[in-house]
Amino acid sequence: MISSARTPLLFLDVDGPLIPFGGTRQQRPDGYPLYGSASMRATHSNPLLARIDPAHGPRLAALPCELVWATSWMEEANECVAPWIGLPALPVVHGHPHSSARETDTWGDRHGKAPAIVEYAAGRAFIWVDDEITEGDRTWVAAHHRGPALLHRVEAHRGLVEADYAALRAWLRTTGDTTPTDPV
Repeated sequence: MISSARTPLLFLDVDGPLIPFGGTRQQRPDGYPLYGSASMRATHSNPLLARIDPAHGPRLAALPCELVWATSWMEEANECVAPWIGLPALPVVHGHPHSSARETDTWGDRHGKAPAIVEYAAGRAFIWVDDEITEGDRTWVAAHHRGPALLHRVEAHRGLVEADYAALRAWLRTTGDTTPTDPV
């Protein structure tokens, strides 16, 4: 994980990308795998944490970007999720009070997180990884963000898989350091 004003940002949701959910019996015939020992799982108040594969931490940290939580978990992501997967405390995007809600406006169906993410990015290149990204989000971000952006939708019943990581790495390779600079 790299941190620099010109390094791309990666805004990460928890429910869906890290904690898979909502799969049908056909999609998940064996249910969801659980990670960590039984005693480790028993020490956490949220049983869904056991669905998070701890291997996500090193994989995310290896990406050439700065990780930022964009989740309704807010600071709780640093208290529960980050230690589970071996990440340090990360910055958290604070949206409006209903930042996980859907909104409909002239841009179509849009997630309440979109404005907060664009504001936080302030023109820097970014990836937004979420299971609720829509065309309305893509249209809104394209109209309001002056830098490169990848809105990467993850299937909630699968969570992040190798194909998702490959797409993130490919975009980061091609985007590089393309953040616009302010004139001096």
